[in-house]
Amino acid sequence: MDLRKLKTLVDLVSESNISELEITEAEGKVRIVKTPPAPLQPAPVQYVTAPMPAPQTAPSGSGAEPAAAPVAAPSAKVIKSPMVGTFYRASSPGAQPFVEVGDSVKQGQPVCIVEAMKILNEIESDIDGVVKEILAENGQPVEYGQPLFVLE
Repeated sequence: MDLRKLKTLVDLVSESNISELEITEAEGKVRIVKTPPAPLQPAPVQYVTAPMPAPQTAPSGSGAEPAAAPVAAPSAKVIKSPMVGTFYRASSPGAQPFVEVGDSVKQGQPVCIVEAMKILNEIESDIDGVVKEILAENGQPVEYGQPLFVLE
C-alpha cells in the first residue's frame, strides 16, 4: 500500500467517528486504531463573594486616564472562566444566548461555552442568582480565572 493511500486512511479515521479501520489487500493488511481521548473532567465554576478593590487612579499630571475595571457590589458573586479558551454566549452562532442581563440563574444551569482545543465546554453556574453584568465579549479569548459574569 502506497504512503499517500495510507495517509488518506489515517486522515479519514482521525476526522470521523470511526475508532478502528482494518483493510486487507493483496499487498498486505493495514489496521488503524484511534485511541479515545482521555475524558475531560468538567472544571468547577469558581466564584468570588468578596468585593473587588476599586481601580487605582493615575498620578495627577500623567494625562492618562486609567481604564475603568468592573467593580462588583459586596453582595455580588462572580463566575470565572475555569479554563483558557474562546468565550461564547450561545450554543451556535444563530442561537439565543444562554443568559442575558437580568435573567435568573439556577445552580447547574449553563451560562456560556468556552471552546478549548476545538472542544466546546459548557460552563454551568454553581450558584443561584440574577445576572447583573456580562464581562466577556462573545467570540473573544478568555483566560483561566477571568471574570465572566456578575450575579447577585
